[in-house]
Amino acid sequence: MKIWNEFKQFAVKGNAVDMAVAVIIGTSFNKIVNSLVNDVIMPPIGVLLGGVDFKNLEFILKPASAGPAGESIPAVALRYGQFINTIIDFLIVAFTMFIVIKIMNKVLKARENA
Repeated sequence: MKIWNEFKQFAVKGNAVDMAVAVIIGTSFNKIVNSLVNDVIMPPIGVLLGGVDFKNLEFILKPASAGPAGESIPAVALRYGQFINTIIDFLIVAFTMFIVIKIMNKVLKARENA
């Protein structure tokens, strides 16, 4: 019973609630953030860098080839352009979560002081 009571106390503390809000909002905004990065942010950056499409930036480690039976063996590549997009996605979600938690903490503090 003691463990259950400790868990309930942990679950209703601010940190667990903050984490739950971050997970829910981050998941909900996933498509929006992906579209923002891929359709709004990256095209102008690509134009500024001479028409580069970040999704297609890669370093080929081993080119595509044909196997002994004639089957196609795909290339092995480091897709660093997609990695750059993913980093930008993360930064947008992290900043959004920061703002949401900051507002939530401000509201909770105002309630405590009232």
